Amino acid sequence: METEQTCRPLILVAEDDDSNFKLIKAVIGKKCEILWARNGEEILQLYREHKGKAAVILMDIMMPVMDGLEATRILREEGATLPIVAQTAYAFASDREKAMANGATEVLVKPITVQALRGCVSRYVPDLVW
Repeated sequence: METEQTCRPLILVAEDDDSNFKLIKAVIGKKCEILWARNGEEILQLYREHKGKAAVILMDIMMPVMDGLEATRILREEGATLPIVAQTAYAFASDREKAMANGATEVLVKPITVQALRGCVSRYVPDLVW
């Protein structure tokens, strides 16, 4: 079992809301290893600790301490090339544009559906079978 777990793709999740994180974990936690950060500063630390190992970052936009836009911008400035998927409850085109301008690869609008989350993760971890 230990070997199986080490072979699972690593997903970093920045999410300050427990219920949103529990949904993400329930949907992809059996297929992926998940590390959870509750704010932008924590996701920067997790990324730096696991540099080169994570397949994708799921980044909430509105978080305490440091928001997801700033964290995404800093990650890109530090040379991070992995996909960063912004998650936001704001569906306005300007919010999507702002996330993309700060370095997001794509944007998922909350509430996130199981189908949307699986589809998103599958784009960046194509070998996953749901």
